[in-house]
Amino acid sequence: MDSTTLHVLLVVFFATLIRSTFGFGEGLIAVPLLALSLPIEVAAPVVVLLSITISALVVAQDWRKIHLRSTGWLLAPTFLGIPLGIALLTSTHQHLVKAALAILILAFSGYFLLGKKPPRLHDDSRRWLLGCGFLAGVLGGAYGMNGPPLVVYGAMRRWSPQHFRATLQGYFLPASIVALAGYWLAGLWVPPVTHFYLISLTVALPAIFLGRAVNQRLRGEAFIKYVHLGLFCVGVLLLIQAARHR
Repeated sequence: MDSTTLHVLLVVFFATLIRSTFGFGEGLIAVPLLALSLPIEVAAPVVVLLSITISALVVAQDWRKIHLRSTGWLLAPTFLGIPLGIALLTSTHQHLVKAALAILILAFSGYFLLGKKPPRLHDDSRRWLLGCGFLAGVLGGAYGMNGPPLVVYGAMRRWSPQHFRATLQGYFLPASIVALAGYWLAGLWVPPVTHFYLISLTVALPAIFLGRAVNQRLRGEAFIKYVHLGLFCVGVLLLIQAARHR
């Protein structure tokens, strides 16, 4: 086993474990770390293929826990936001957008981690669903990271760990399929992508089931704290990325 393959396997295992446990976060972890040893045009499609695999398995296992209405209302505006995100990707001010997003995430999660109670939605809010879904599409098109707005919505709804994980995968499955189709149309699904994806399955599949076992043990307030801590880390990484690309 060469060093590149070993690096890919370690990154994929850790990132998949995070995604399977909490329902989000593997893209922000996996893409930059895989890009240390793989071209970014290979790393990104590999991560999308893994996202489809994770989502499909989670949906097959826990489809009864998916909030289908929430998922549908989040997906519809996502597809409208993707073109705007792609336009941002080609703009000269994307670091400012990323920095603004980072500050909002840090403020939202930092507020909770300091012991405060963020807004709580007792029922689905169409305004919040459309807004979070649209922003998720923009971020997905621009940076391949749909997750943060979805996590914010799920945290405000106080979904249980199991419903949180399952509902996000119900969203990510069709969204990732659309993203993969875009990579295929752009000619980015090349043999190295298939090679590293198939190799990655040897560690991704055990990580998916291990993450599910961990998720089943998480409860209520503790889970929400972990989610906000994860979001806070996402915000810090985004701020660092924005600073580096000024």
